[in-house]
Amino acid sequence: MRVIVVGGGVVGTMHAWQAVQRGHEVVQIEREAEARGASLRNFGQIWVSGRAGGAELETALRARELWEAIGAQVPELGFRAIGSLTPVRNAREYAVAEAATRRPDAAARGYKLLTAAEARALNPALRGSFEAALWCERDAAVEPRTAQLALRRALLESGRYTFRPGREVRDLAGPGAVRDDHGEVHEGDAVILATGAWLTGLVRELAPDLPVRRVRLQMMQTEPLGEPLTTSVADADSFRYYPAYRSAALDALNAEQLQTETAAAHKMQLLMVQRLDGGLTIGDTHEYEHPFAFDTVEDPYEHLTQVVESFLGRPLPKIRRRWAGVYAQCTDTTRVVHRQQVRDGVWLVTGPGGRGMTCSPAIAETTANELGW
Repeated sequence: MRVIVVGGGVVGTMHAWQAVQRGHEVVQIEREAEARGASLRNFGQIWVSGRAGGAELETALRARELWEAIGAQVPELGFRAIGSLTPVRNAREYAVAEAATRRPDAAARGYKLLTAAEARALNPALRGSFEAALWCERDAAVEPRTAQLALRRALLESGRYTFRPGREVRDLAGPGAVRDDHGEVHEGDAVILATGAWLTGLVRELAPDLPVRRVRLQMMQTEPLGEPLTTSVADADSFRYYPAYRSAALDALNAEQLQTETAAAHKMQLLMVQRLDGGLTIGDTHEYEHPFAFDTVEDPYEHLTQVVESFLGRPLPKIRRRWAGVYAQCTDTTRVVHRQQVRDGVWLVTGPGGRGMTCSPAIAETTANELGW
């Protein structure tokens, strides 16, 4: 087969990977010189811990297996099976973590409630103040800024892959074929539109009632920490945003309104991962109302700095970068992804939301299986 993939982000690249691994020829088209969207502007977390039970968790666990296997083939991905710790600071937060460990799927996630001393033994950089921590063994990390580049280099070695950057697909040129803004037609047996948060233009024409929304977030990255952060780290505000933590204990936590005004206003949680260069990627916020602001706001960064310093027990290294990103999320957030045949030989795959980096290998595998690749 010959597969045309439109979109150079992680979802599109994983579709290209699946097709090439199955012996097919792939042409991948990207409107920028390189992908510049949410696939790069994220934590690089393979985040199993907070996923909803059932199909979403199954997808995340399968993706975790695939990431590890691909990481063995492409070491430049920087795959690390580091797990995650969520420190808790009071009895209400502890109760939510404890309730999570009683889930029927807790063992599949690798949940374990640790004392503060046990958590510090696992991650000695956490010298600050907290009472206990929820450990999730199945969480992992890759390098988001370089993952697509590493995958593309491996794809090129196959001899069955072509990357066409700087071309925007404008319309369809028949079943399994698209025309770009250079007037060139790319013909294949199947077209995968994996255009991320780009939901206008051709995507809007093909799917005008697309059940997908755009979400904006803010993040930052520091200079090297100067010591290993051996796990990724979240705070208990993350309990409010991930379905795995829903429980009567979470209802009680929310009822007390312990979240700071800044965290509540910007729908915040702390997620933190150390990059291979030693710096820390830290976030994030959630903004749903259009039009999005063109600037970043300082209050969330100050809040995140305070939370991180409280866990580390030391000042945060100098901030090297700040940025905002936008991802596409299904309006029905129980759905892992929106996959739709929009024309003969053309499928749209979008809307994984904050699950894109985590779940993309399994999303692409499902597409390949359903299309009979």
